Amino acid sequence: MTITRRITHLFCAMALVFVPKIGMAETAFIAVATNFSEVIDVLKADFEASSEHQLTIITGSTGKLYAQIVNGAPFDVFMSADQARPELLVQDGRALDTRFTFATGLLALWSADADRIGENGLQALTEPYRHLAIANPQLAPYGVAAKEALNALGLLETLQSRIVMGENVGQTHALIASGNAELGIVALAYAISPRNVKAGSYWVIPPELYAPIHQDAVLIRRAENNAAALAFMAYLQSEPAKEIIRTFGYEAE
Repeated sequence: MTITRRITHLFCAMALVFVPKIGMAETAFIAVATNFSEVIDVLKADFEASSEHQLTIITGSTGKLYAQIVNGAPFDVFMSADQARPELLVQDGRALDTRFTFATGLLALWSADADRIGENGLQALTEPYRHLAIANPQLAPYGVAAKEALNALGLLETLQSRIVMGENVGQTHALIASGNAELGIVALAYAISPRNVKAGSYWVIPPELYAPIHQDAVLIRRAENNAAALAFMAYLQSEPAKEIIRTFGYEAE
């Protein structure tokens, strides 16, 4: 082979290496607040069915996921249970200013006992029982909202000795489902979930008793050229995605 032909082959090989990955399938790592874990499974399946891209889902409390991102965790999209932490990530440059609200959550008082909660949920809260489970307000926005609701009802101080906490809404739900807490305040999505071994009973807590639980998604800076992350962010704002979200007891506009 002549020197000229060798050089030609070398440049061809280099061209193949540096061809941009336009249109190629990619994977995005999605950090999702625990309250949304059941919904994200359905969204993931729907997204992947109509896309060449793949998603890897990591769930946890909003506070812990935020801390992991700050400490360099390789997430591409953050689906928070609040608006504050995505905004902080944008402010400190760790995320692009791509925030939008993908869901607004509702609270429910839930019990695994089908007879414990009637139409008057306030009565169930004031009757005798050992434990009331809520999410940890320091880590989970749904815990903050639960405290606000109890305070608005004038029951926070009265019930303080009965309150037990899960790290996130998922753990809180598990405390109630296992019977370790007779009652608990969770996302409405958990109260109506078909995955519940026992349907139990629930009361939708009036939304005016707590600040709206707007949940924002944001694109982490490392993913600005990740086709899978960009496509998923667009999908989350589509009507098919919003319709799925609504079926799980969330508001989506």
